Amino acid sequence: MGRGKIVIRRIDNSTSRQVTFSKRRSGLLKKAKELAILCDAEVGVVIFSSTSKLHEYSSTSMKSVIERYHKAKEEHQITSPVSDVRFWQREAAMLKQQLQSLQESHRRMMGEELSGLAVKDLQGMESQLEMSLRSIRMKKGNLIHHENVELYEKVNQIRKENAELHKKVYEIREAGAANRNTFLTNALTIRENPHTTIHLQLSQPDQHEATEASLQSTNLGLQLH
Repeated sequence: MGRGKIVIRRIDNSTSRQVTFSKRRSGLLKKAKELAILCDAEVGVVIFSSTSKLHEYSSTSMKSVIERYHKAKEEHQITSPVSDVRFWQREAAMLKQQLQSLQESHRRMMGEELSGLAVKDLQGMESQLEMSLRSIRMKKGNLIHHENVELYEKVNQIRKENAELHKKVYEIREAGAANRNTFLTNALTIRENPHTTIHLQLSQPDQHEATEASLQSTNLGLQLH
């Protein structure tokens, strides 16, 4: 007759339970070793008896097997759709909490809902406000300094342009005065000696199509009687 089917349940007799544990533990470790050798698998088995005694087997090292197990577990949780949903739910809850905290802090900075704060909290808010004011003053000072520098450069440019314009006006006035003096001198010479020969040199304006002969000055001798 064949061996009857064994009912899988806890063995009540402690002696029988211990004997069964010893036999099956040895068989399990043997199968784990065969699996590692035959299939080139990394195998690790950890067993704790009812008396908390540790029995283990690993094809490489138990530390390596455990580290690989944790890494694979984390990767599985990250790629799992359920874990993704839970992750984003935690992120959403955390962001919501941060938003509420910021809104509450903003209301307190505006002087609202201060009745429930302790003296220490009020002092902390006062310090934050002072730091913010110092930062604002510093930024405002830098901005004003930058604007002053730009204004100073514009004023210097205007002064330079005015100086150049004044110089040109002065040169034009000097040239006009010299022309008037020359004209008066010639007029006096003609008046004193009416028979003086006056030589006038006329220059024609530059033109692209003018010939070289037309660019030469024409000397005219005029005899006044």
